Amino acid sequence: MGFGGGRAPVEPILSDRRPPPFLSHQGISLYCEDLLRIDLPPESVDLIVTSPPYGVDVQYATVDDGIPYDRYLDFSRRWLARCLRFLRSDGRFCLNLPLDKNKGGQASVYSDVLQIAKELGWRYFATVVWNEQNVSRRTAWGSWKSASAPYVIAPVEMIVLLYKGTWEKRSKGTSDISRDEFIAWTNGVWTFGGETRAVGHPAPFPVELPRRCLKLFSYVGETVLDPFAGSGSTLLACLETGRQGIGVEVSEEYCQLIERRLRAAGPASRVGTAPKVGRLARAPRTRAPPRTRRISEGEAPEELVRR
Repeated sequence: MGFGGGRAPVEPILSDRRPPPFLSHQGISLYCEDLLRIDLPPESVDLIVTSPPYGVDVQYATVDDGIPYDRYLDFSRRWLARCLRFLRSDGRFCLNLPLDKNKGGQASVYSDVLQIAKELGWRYFATVVWNEQNVSRRTAWGSWKSASAPYVIAPVEMIVLLYKGTWEKRSKGTSDISRDEFIAWTNGVWTFGGETRAVGHPAPFPVELPRRCLKLFSYVGETVLDPFAGSGSTLLACLETGRQGIGVEVSEEYCQLIERRLRAAGPASRVGTAPKVGRLARAPRTRAPPRTRRISEGEAPEELVRR
């Protein structure tokens, strides 16, 4: 298993490839598009917060997640290279990954993806351990009560802190983090539970995760991107904390879910009009929604989506 061989090819950012947003909601823009095809302005994002596909055969609405691990790493290389271009020189990246996985064979996902990121030019700062406390959900034990072949499963996930050029911000802004939050969240172990699937997505993360990342690593009013918007947790945290949010999500079903969650969170506005309480902006759709399909052998997994 390798990293796909060398750096990802440079893909030109074309000005005519940026579609109208699927919806606009009080500083939040959501695009129902493939991350590898959408155009966003270079160096326009202050912070990226996301949880990408894990390649563990999660049953998403549009794509089969059970691709071979070498192809998963190749996909990771491609989207990481693209996101690097979108980030400002003093921008940060909070990347939620599993420590490892055993479905489909043991793999050190965290270290493998981090190595790819560094090869592409991302700079490493630190890692937060998210103690999700989900050990009660485990079903795989390997050799039960035997030294033959037991499985070891850590009930944690990782939040890798990366940056582009410099970790220290080059301009000052307004921080909205409290004293107690700052003390608690600069401790590299965060303990809180995960999100339930009741929100309508097979692998959502809780709003608490992006909320902490936004308040600790960005100023009020800055631009935050989630390239795998999924259930909309990052966009909800942007709405709550006064950040400008950009979400990219390939599944129209999940875009509709995000729309419902944003509607429930508060008032909205129509695109191109003054804000009106209780109305959600939604741009006309010009393309059919993607359909569920299995990725064929040799095809680049461009439409993977998580959360």
